[in-house]
Amino acid sequence: MQRFSIARTVATVLATTAVFLATPAVHASPLVEAQALHARLGGQAPAAGTRIIDIRDGKDEAGKTPYELGHLPGAVHAPYSQWRGPKDNPGKLPELSKLAQLIQRLGLERDTDVVLVYEGKDATDFGAAARVYWTLKTAGLTKLSILNGGMKAWRAAGGAVTTDVPTVQASSYQPTIDTRLVATREEVERAVAGGSAKLLDARPADFFEGDTRHAAAKVPGTIQGAKNVDNAVWFAKGGSALLPAADVKRIAQQHGIAPAAADGPETVSFCNTGHWAATNWFVLSEVLGDRKVKMYPESMVEWSRAGLPMSNVPNRLKQLLIDMKLSSAK
Repeated sequence: MQRFSIARTVATVLATTAVFLATPAVHASPLVEAQALHARLGGQAPAAGTRIIDIRDGKDEAGKTPYELGHLPGAVHAPYSQWRGPKDNPGKLPELSKLAQLIQRLGLERDTDVVLVYEGKDATDFGAAARVYWTLKTAGLTKLSILNGGMKAWRAAGGAVTTDVPTVQASSYQPTIDTRLVATREEVERAVAGGSAKLLDARPADFFEGDTRHAAAKVPGTIQGAKNVDNAVWFAKGGSALLPAADVKRIAQQHGIAPAAADGPETVSFCNTGHWAATNWFVLSEVLGDRKVKMYPESMVEWSRAGLPMSNVPNRLKQLLIDMKLSSAK
């Protein structure tokens, strides 16, 4: 009788474990597909301990935000602009006190399951979610996911949309910045001088080649010694959902940016203001498992203003033509 009882207990434990392992977890991967999240939530708001953050910015002609027009059940709103630095250098991390206030307002703790939702317009739109993901990870949060394809994928999966605004209890979490994920200008300067890191420019080729520049940058071009891998390579043409991991791995190998060996140099991802760079950082760090990759958040805006070593800087005449073009576009 005792043997039967023990055997039945073991069988119950094994069955329960199998069910648990078969249940999709929101934080099981840095990317969560819309169908999986839909199945997990079942049209309901997320359970306690999970927070869906809608980062969509902007307003329509009537002054309504995308969030007000409809969002995932239980989602809270924290527009992308709130996660950025000052206007003259938006790539900079927000002041720690402001970041703490934002995290606390959203009711986040270190181990809160966080799902980030963007609109899903294009690959650049994914970069906003990747940047917020990186920001939260630098702040010490440990369970982070991005809804792959954003709201566009959610709607296509038949996911529920609501205009109800949830009430969230504020947290008392006090973030500290994990410097292992952040490359400072001084670190990049040392890397350029000593060749101690791989510098990865995530911008489209026209920025890298010096054919244009960000409006806040001083001169066109790239950091001396950098390699260009446009952040758009990780997406189907015109798509906003990251490609499957096998495709991502193949593309990384084609571009010669497979994860670094334990004794190899670290990678520093940069762009204009730490937006596109966040996508390359996310792919290398969170999808491919490279633990030796950082992001230089201030990127080319800061670097070019500081007069530091650059490549692909055009002659003065071409710079003037670029200046004129940017001026007329305002």
